[in-house]
Formats: sequence, structure tokens, C-alpha cells
Amino acid sequence: MPDAQAIRSLTPQALRAAASGERLNASQALALALHADLSDLGSLAWRMRQRLHPGRFVTYVVDRNVNSTNICECGCRFCAFFKAPNQAGGYALTRDELSAKIEETLALGGRQILLQGGHNPEMGLEYYEGLLAYVRERHPLIHVHGFSPPEIVYFSKLAGVAPAETVRRLRAAGLASIPGGGAEILSDRVRALVAPAKCSSAEWLDVMRQAHLQGLRTTATMMFGHVETWEERIGHLTALRDLQDETRGFTAFIPWGFQPDNTALGGRKCSPQEYLRVLAVSRLTLDNFANVQASWVTMGREIAQASLYYGANDFGSTMIEENVVAAAGVRFRMDEPGLRRAVEGAGFAPRRRAMDYTLLEPL
Repeated sequence: MPDAQAIRSLTPQALRAAASGERLNASQALALALHADLSDLGSLAWRMRQRLHPGRFVTYVVDRNVNSTNICECGCRFCAFFKAPNQAGGYALTRDELSAKIEETLALGGRQILLQGGHNPEMGLEYYEGLLAYVRERHPLIHVHGFSPPEIVYFSKLAGVAPAETVRRLRAAGLASIPGGGAEILSDRVRALVAPAKCSSAEWLDVMRQAHLQGLRTTATMMFGHVETWEERIGHLTALRDLQDETRGFTAFIPWGFQPDNTALGGRKCSPQEYLRVLAVSRLTLDNFANVQASWVTMGREIAQASLYYGANDFGSTMIEENVVAAAGVRFRMDEPGLRRAVEGAGFAPRRRAMDYTLLEPL
């Protein structure tokens, strides 16, 4: 662990580096996280956001989170959504049910679904190849943003193939991009405590590397506020930054606070101040990420609006459907008109986008 006094002494230097747009090293980022005033962090993150995105527009996407199954062998201690195999309440969507959800999404103006599910031993690589082919044939306009790295590692183990081959086969079947879920904190110490059955940090990063090398764009996430330290949060950010230097395949970073209700892990909810501090430090550290998303789904409308002044330039998704966070008792909801009003109420102009941040309406 770094020497506490040495880290504190770096704070003035780190503030100057951030103000001048220099890349922060891990020690400087940690000094800002632990010792900088929140108002200073917000000011610096706002300045960086303006360098990357001059003006006062904020992007968002219209899509729907579709959970193909809640049956999961992982048993992650932070998850209130899953059901163990053979446990009452488990489900797997039929193709007709999935199709109906896509039709509703299209009717509401959406062109994308975020398709994820539990680690269900009955639903492996071949199952999802067939499902993707069905969606591509039945709904050719829909963009499938699907399968987090832990799912891809799980499918690979069931099929006895390398993750790179799994990515290739899913892409051939119709997968268009990959979400950053399942990252939690990229520290194997943390993962052993909260999700011991899930893929390692190195496996998560390698799936993203393979996806980028094969031409798929992806997002990256961080779920914080459970058992990790600030040092581990900074390690997570620098690991993402290193991979982005290598591949340039990430489109956005999305941090959100752990929601403890109804989970085996328990604990406290993330405070607005902690969320804004993490968001600002993330924006300052991830100098090679073009976009940072606000998390209104976990933090609510007002804190998401504030986050637009702490480094976020994107308001995320309308979330026509969301089940995982809701299972932890958090049920913030906004339709597209409500989301646009929230962005405007914060002093910005909303602009709809695609997954790759192509704008779908003019500036």
C-alpha cells in the first residue's frame, strides 16, 4: 500500500497536472481521490469534458435491457437478481417473448437492445448463436449490444473453445457490440470476495482485447462502493486506460455505486458525494476515453444532472426495461421525453446517439 503521507504530499502536483491536461499517474490519481476538494475535482473534470466535448450538448441512447435468463451458477454476493439452477422463480425468455420486447423497443424509437443473462448451464454458445441469428432475421434493424466478458468466458468454457473463438462466432451470428458489465472492480482480491465464480480480471480484459481486435466496439464499467479500496479503484481505471492505449476499442466508461439492498453482501448505499468524486477522478484519469456516462438508473435524476458538471457528457440509456438494479430496490425511471427534460433542466441540449456515439440528430 502506498505511503499515506507521500500520497498526500502529491496533491498539489496532481492538481497542477490535471489542470494542464497532463496524464495522471496512479499515485497522482490516488492523491486527488483521497485529498482534493470535491469542488476542485468537479472544476477540473468539467474543464476536461469541455476540451473533449466543447459546447453544451449531452448524448443519450434509446434502448432496452433484456435479460435472457435470471438463472445463474455464479451466485455473486452483490446480485439480487439471480436465481440458482432449479430454484423457484428462475426463467429463460422464449424467442417469442424476446421478439415482443424488441417490437416494443422499435415502436418506442429504439434501435438497440442490451442483451445479457445469468450463467445458465442450459444456455451456452450454440444457444446464443441461434438466438442471435433469429434476431438478425426477424428484426434486422436492431443493434444487439450483448454478452459481458464473464458471459463470454462462461460460454467458452461450456463449449471448450477460446474466448476469441466465442467472440468470433457470436459476431458472425449477429452480435454488434459488447457491454462492459461484469467488471465490478478489476482486482482479483475483490473478485474473490464478491464474485468468486466469475472470470478473473485478466480474463475480463482479454475478452475486451479480443473483441476490439475483431472490430467490435465495447463499453467499460466499474461497480464501486463495496469491499474495494481507493487504490483498487485507481488500479481498475489504469488497467482500462492501458488497454485503451493498446486497442482504442472502448466507446465509453460507466461507473455506478453498488446497491446493497436484497443482496448477500449488504452494506451501505453510495452517497452522492462519493459518486461525484469517483466520477470526476475517472474522467481525469481516463484521458483516452472520449465519453463518460452518468448513472441516473442508480443515482436518480438530480445527481445525474449534477454529474454533467463533474465530467459526464452522456446521460446513458432511456432503459425501457431494467431488472438487475431494480431487484436491489432501486427503481428510478425516465422515458425519453423525461430524460430530455432532465438534460435540458441541467442546462444542456440532449442529442440522441447510437452505441458508437454517432449522432442521430443534428447539433
